[in-house]
Amino acid sequence: MKVGCIGLGDIAQKAYLPVLAFRPGVELHLQTRTPATLDRVADGLHIPREQRHATLDSLLAADLDAAFVHAPTPAHPEIVTRLLEAGVPTYVDKPLAYELADSARLVALAEERGVSLAVGFNRRHAPGYTQCADHPRELILMQKNRVGLPEDPRTMILDDFIHVVDTLRFLAPGAIDDVSVRARVRDGLLHHVVLQLAGDGFTALGVMNRLSGSAEEILEVSGQDTKRQVVNLAEVVDHKGQPTVRRRGDWVPVARQRGIEQAVLAFLDAVRAGRVLSALDALETHELCERVVRAVQERTA
Repeated sequence: MKVGCIGLGDIAQKAYLPVLAFRPGVELHLQTRTPATLDRVADGLHIPREQRHATLDSLLAADLDAAFVHAPTPAHPEIVTRLLEAGVPTYVDKPLAYELADSARLVALAEERGVSLAVGFNRRHAPGYTQCADHPRELILMQKNRVGLPEDPRTMILDDFIHVVDTLRFLAPGAIDDVSVRARVRDGLLHHVVLQLAGDGFTALGVMNRLSGSAEEILEVSGQDTKRQVVNLAEVVDHKGQPTVRRRGDWVPVARQRGIEQAVLAFLDAVRAGRVLSALDALETHELCERVVRAVQERTA
């Protein structure tokens, strides 16, 4: 299977290439416009010269079976469009695009062409979070905080808060019929945002504070007098009387702990089996993010 990786930045090098480069049956092709980066990364992975590409044209000429897009978000619409038009099943880092119209166009193109399009919502595959789907979920609370990183609202919500939005949607035990947003913006920068989703018998609360004093991610699901807590995707604490703690094993790779390895393998398995993956559900997460962006903008207008 010929698999292309477009963009060789931090996330590709830390999370995706260690999974792809050593997967049996995968012939990995790399593409970036920066020659020094291309050679450095390819040399480290012992990728042959003929599997190194300086342009997207060259990569497409390799007759790919699948592609992973890790280029900067502004480049996603053009790259993903070309891949889909070439009939290449495509996995792309979230978000699909910063503008909802671009995301909707890409999903429509994939549906029209019958080509797989997957978005990298790895938390849907993270073991600690998938286990929460089996727990009572009358109340869902997720915090994803940072230190000293207030940012442009659209960039912050689509680049980072989107993980919170998608996880709440993933874990919501029923249809969402109420959405509310609170936020603090100063000098055009988003300091914190709070999203509340509600439906029949459940409430889901998502929080991001970019001036929290701590870089942390905490998920809690509770109901029927029990609670499960996941701390930084690594530690699972079950509360029912006396807390029970389960920690990530010493030899569990970070990519597996964070669900990236599972997301990659699920995508490749679908490609091998000829199953077409739809991004329509991922588009709903982008649509909800757009509602958050507009709510924040209305508060600062």
